[in-house]
Amino acid sequence: MTDDAAPALPDSLAEIREDFLALSESERLQLLLEFSRELPDLPERYAAAPGMLEKVEECQSPVRAFAEVSDGVVHFYATAPQEAPTTRGFASILAQGLSGLTPQQVLDVPEEFPLQLGLTRAVSVLRLNGMAGMLTRAKRQVVEQLAAA
Repeated sequence: MTDDAAPALPDSLAEIREDFLALSESERLQLLLEFSRELPDLPERYAAAPGMLEKVEECQSPVRAFAEVSDGVVHFYATAPQEAPTTRGFASILAQGLSGLTPQQVLDVPEEFPLQLGLTRAVSVLRLNGMAGMLTRAKRQVVEQLAAA
């Protein structure tokens, strides 16, 4: 089931979007909370030096994130406090949806992806802006690493 009006998403993000849109609004919030519990741990090199990750100013919670390009593949890492499940959920969606993509696939993710999850009435605009900020940073970090290569 594809929506011809929606920009093409990589399979990983399209699958996540479809999972959200298949649910009622209240169930979508539950799915976001499930994602919050699935935020991958940081690799040791980042866990030992969290300052290597960039602070996401748009987030109300203390969130740090970094998109790393290695061997032609992007890995997205993020930290968010347990007591901020919405923010952790968004970080987890991006970690699971962006990791494993090529740099170009990440750069092609539409800026409005956070709005495509059907959560605009379930979570605040500030929280959606936080997810957009994480995505914007990931794209910028990918561009910077490609330029430096």
